[in-house]
Amino acid sequence: MDTISYKLETFEGPLDLLVSLVEKNKLNIEDIPIDILCAQYMDYMDRAAEANVELACDFLYMASELMLIKSRMLLPRDPEKDEDPRKPLVDAIIEYQKTKLAAAELADLYARFGSRMAKETDDISPDRTFVRDQSTELLMQALSRVLKEADLSEKTLHKDFDVIVNAPRIPVQDVIRDLVRDLKSGEVYLDTYFRSSANRQEVIAKFISILELLKSHTVAVEETEDSETGVTDVATHLKIILLKEDFEVTDEELESY
Repeated sequence: MDTISYKLETFEGPLDLLVSLVEKNKLNIEDIPIDILCAQYMDYMDRAAEANVELACDFLYMASELMLIKSRMLLPRDPEKDEDPRKPLVDAIIEYQKTKLAAAELADLYARFGSRMAKETDDISPDRTFVRDQSTELLMQALSRVLKEADLSEKTLHKDFDVIVNAPRIPVQDVIRDLVRDLKSGEVYLDTYFRSSANRQEVIAKFISILELLKSHTVAVEETEDSETGVTDVATHLKIILLKEDFEVTDEELESY
């Protein structure tokens, strides 16, 4: 005859065993029949001992607690004054049930998010010197819209473009050299600087020169307000200042513009 083998469930602790017995026998947690619970617990202890399962001391301690509660339930007591001997056990079982539910939810969250890592936000200060590249496509669209709104004829366009094409070429390097020389010798106001131009080509060359010097942090445009009115006058309160006092306009420097 084959030897009969018993397979016992393993529990993490005595409370885990008690919760399993309560759920298995569908016992009322608020009014636990301590004799049934104690009998079921001791039955598990006996079967574990027969299977040579080493029981921890906390299982043995809980068995003694159940026997103590069972004996106290047999003694007469005043329901209004004396505390129910089962209350500490009931509170412990309820708390353990909540812990198991929370552990199951946390285990699910860990399975979903355990391999993820959160990166702290980098403290990056804005770069105020950055100048965004302009799109030539947008410039062409703007020019087409302006020409359409102005309703210019093709003949007029050719005439205007001939003036631009045949206009005298003004090197930006020469304008930069003259501007730096003027800044070292005295103050240069923005409005006066442009109005002193001989033609439109010179105005464009001066404008490009200022942009190049601003981009290289060689000059800056300073704004001052009228202390009495608080209004900025373009002619007298917008001036170009030289940031690098020792800046020398060399041929090597001008080649970069």
